[in-house]
Amino acid sequence: MMHIFQPLLRLLPPPLVLLFLLHPYTPADGGHVLVFPGEYSHWLNMRSIMEELVRRNHTVSILVPDASPSVNYNDSRDVSKFSFLVFKVPFSRAELHGLTEEFIHFSMYESHVSSLLQKFLKMRDWLRRSVDFGMQQCESILKNEELMATLQDAAFDVVLLDPMVMCGDLVADMLGLPLIISLRFSLGGVLERHCGHAPAPPSYVPAAPLPYDDRMTFVERLISSVMYVWTSAMTEVFWRLTLDHYYSEVKGSPSSTCRTLGKADVWLIRTFWDLETPRPTPPNFKHVGGLHCKPANQLPEARAPLPAALTKRWCHVFQDLEFFMQSSGDAGVVVVSFGSMVTNLTSERSDVIATAFGRIPQKSSAAPPRGEEVIWRFRGKTPKTLSENTKLCDWIPQNDMLGHPKTRAFVTHGGTNGLYEAVFHAVPVVGIPLFGDQPDNLARLSRRGAAVVLDFNRLTSDELTEALNDVINHPGYRSSMQRLSALHRDRPVAPLSTAVFWVEFVMRHGGARHLRLASHDLNWFQYHSLDTGAALLVALMSGAALCWGFVRCLLRWCCRRQGREKTD
Repeated sequence: MMHIFQPLLRLLPPPLVLLFLLHPYTPADGGHVLVFPGEYSHWLNMRSIMEELVRRNHTVSILVPDASPSVNYNDSRDVSKFSFLVFKVPFSRAELHGLTEEFIHFSMYESHVSSLLQKFLKMRDWLRRSVDFGMQQCESILKNEELMATLQDAAFDVVLLDPMVMCGDLVADMLGLPLIISLRFSLGGVLERHCGHAPAPPSYVPAAPLPYDDRMTFVERLISSVMYVWTSAMTEVFWRLTLDHYYSEVKGSPSSTCRTLGKADVWLIRTFWDLETPRPTPPNFKHVGGLHCKPANQLPEARAPLPAALTKRWCHVFQDLEFFMQSSGDAGVVVVSFGSMVTNLTSERSDVIATAFGRIPQKSSAAPPRGEEVIWRFRGKTPKTLSENTKLCDWIPQNDMLGHPKTRAFVTHGGTNGLYEAVFHAVPVVGIPLFGDQPDNLARLSRRGAAVVLDFNRLTSDELTEALNDVINHPGYRSSMQRLSALHRDRPVAPLSTAVFWVEFVMRHGGARHLRLASHDLNWFQYHSLDTGAALLVALMSGAALCWGFVRCLLRWCCRRQGREKTD
């Protein structure tokens, strides 16, 4: 095809020729992608992929329930980019969001004083209700003939799924579409191991989300092995008792959750080898951690400060953020955020944290203090111990602030999105994990010398102040983070471009079955080589029996011959 463009290339200047050759070819009409997004931070991450797909002239349709607590399908900015297919579910947004808040509250304030039995019963009850919501959502999609007909007629090219959405894989299977999964991790790595057939040797791959390194002690390896066995058994029992039966009923033939998920052509894993430990991975597992990271945008230009009554504690006008950053002088700014799901804390905890922020000797002694030095994303009642150096904001442009040259440290809960932004911009971290994979995320960063990790419920103001002073004043933390940032950025292709490339690849080729392991087509005794092992064992035992029989015959012959010689 290139010979068609040769006459044109001769007329273009060399820089444009190079741009033409390096720019990836995309069909003019683009593809059509059906997306099942997750909620909260999962939605924010997948949105980066969707926006890039739209920028490359693809059409993105998002299937979302009307009770979604985080996908605003009425937002005019999103409606102009994406096509929302909204379906009704028999529960409310408040009910679904309340279930999430209940899980977060238990993890933050009750889990540390609960027994193992109490934790198990609480998690079982939470999972039961989550599955109930999920099954109702499945029914609302798959039993909705009008919706399924609309999806069938839309002629999609691929399905992009966050597996926290139940039955998205089944919809892809019913429509006969290639499937791409976007995943951070599953509990015990069950989805990756059982459905994706990713090897996970327990000797050096700790079960997620245990905060262990790949060089584990004996006790850690024992705990990890027990975690693998327990999560595998519980998940398989759950699937067989609930989803497998439902999948078979809908398809009208024997099926299972893992078999359907295992048909995924590509798995986009939202980690990278800067923080992830080395491990064997199938060829259709693509690590794209930090795909949402990007260079910081310029904050609105600094201007004269607003009246003190307006700016004293709350930043209501975001145009003032650049003024706040510049007013810190050489001392710099500490950015604080506990993520999109946790925006306020109990009065006792917020007072402890606010007290620590007020003790940071961050201002330069050569000049009088001006402006704020701590910008904290916080909603709720203003802490009683809030100091003049701390600014509270309902929302902050986190990526832009972490990339600002005045930022000295990041206080965070350790969510994957925020942590990768800190790595991208080389900002050292004080981590306060709250729930989920956050202890594991921060443990990885701490082992690499780029973070100090504190316990949320046992945290004191003195400990937080000391941690902040260490991270800000000891150059080792920043240099460690700079090394991680260099590793993160040093890739042949940016992670977002990698993710979008594989979506486009699957659309161009109608799948990527050549990357799937043949193990998906084996049954369990073939996969574990039990049949060949049994054959070898039978052959070995037969050979041993023949040898033993031969030796016995030889011994008897020798004994009879020796007896005859004595008689003679």
